[in-house]
Amino acid sequence: MTAPDNSTLSFIVSFTPWNRGNPAHFKGPLWRLLLFTTLVTVTFFIVGCNREPPDTTPILSWYVFNEPSGAFAEAARSCSHQSGGRYTIDLVALPADADQQREQLVRRLAAHDSAIDIIGMDVIWTAEFAAAGWILPWPADLAEQVTRGRLDSAVESATFTNQIHAAPFTTNSQLLWYRTDRIATPPKTWEELILQAELLGEKGTFQVQGERYEGLTVFFNSLLASAGTSILHGDQVQLDAPATLKVLALMHRLATSPAAPASLATNRENQCRLAFERGDSSFMVNYTYVWPSARQNAPRMAEHMGWARWPAISSDHPSRVTIGGINLGIGGYSEHADLAFAAATCLVSENNQRLTAKKGGLPPTITALYQDDKVRQTFPFADLLLETLESGVQRPQTPFYNDISLAISHTLHPMRSIEPEKDLRQLREKIERALHSEGLF
Repeated sequence: MTAPDNSTLSFIVSFTPWNRGNPAHFKGPLWRLLLFTTLVTVTFFIVGCNREPPDTTPILSWYVFNEPSGAFAEAARSCSHQSGGRYTIDLVALPADADQQREQLVRRLAAHDSAIDIIGMDVIWTAEFAAAGWILPWPADLAEQVTRGRLDSAVESATFTNQIHAAPFTTNSQLLWYRTDRIATPPKTWEELILQAELLGEKGTFQVQGERYEGLTVFFNSLLASAGTSILHGDQVQLDAPATLKVLALMHRLATSPAAPASLATNRENQCRLAFERGDSSFMVNYTYVWPSARQNAPRMAEHMGWARWPAISSDHPSRVTIGGINLGIGGYSEHADLAFAAATCLVSENNQRLTAKKGGLPPTITALYQDDKVRQTFPFADLLLETLESGVQRPQTPFYNDISLAISHTLHPMRSIEPEKDLRQLREKIERALHSEGLF
């Protein structure tokens, strides 16, 4: 639309009240008010008709934690470009803390927020979000595409009621990190680790996650799996007595060992990393990000940093470790669901997983990438990590997981106060209540 010509303006002026009848009747304040109103109307008409048409490219909001390396942002730009104008991916940063991420998303999704298109989900959210209808199941053809060649443990984390509800993007698992200048042969079991640490005296301190939060639940879950039992079997509490009692006794033994750090009850992953980088410890269980961190922040210590499989409960059975990672779900109320599925498929592609591994240090879910030269440069322990991931275990896949995790961490904190028989009974009771929504913990 173009601006009105002179004839149009003449018509507008001729139609005004002061041109109908005697202009003398419209002298004074009334005349000035009518003139001002007409001029404003004409100006608005001209400006409005010359407005440029809005950009019609749909913007897809990707809610995900604020990944510091820029790998996620680069993947979003690449996929937006590859779409040929079909969509633009806009990153919306979530808090660093996983609990705060979940809280923010749950509030918005429960309100049917249509602005959430793609969600970078912690692997433990799949069942809860799917059961609530907050994420959409993937169409069969795309589900096959985003799970082909992926780690079984990663695919399992994205599955609920035998349907794919998310695309596996990144994964992770803990390893045992140790000082090669102090330890000739890394321990294979927890009992060996405790004995070696105690023999080293003050240099033998070990770092594990002992604060009352999700990390304590993860630690307990890995110990249970390594002992041959689990928190749930289907939708029923398992916690086989002999194995669970052995795990609880071990946790108490760790916490009361003279080699335990004084900060154990407040230790999270980052506190463990910092203590290890300072040289205060000889052992640490932690995720793979500690390797590039040590090389950057403590290069002298990193020269003596070794890795081994997470310790076992018994030398007869290898450990099984809880997996982590990020899966991509599609918001249940997105106005652009088809485009969001296409964008998420691009984001989890091989090129972007390689980029995220190389630049962001986040392990891929595509099995073949563990033989990729660039990935192996980032993860010199790639073979061990792959071995650990292939035998990795899930946390309970239930919509009630958040309450179950709270029940566990509240019961077992602090670890030095664990009483195996008593706490086993409490765990069973509290987890049973959580499964029946009988109060939050």
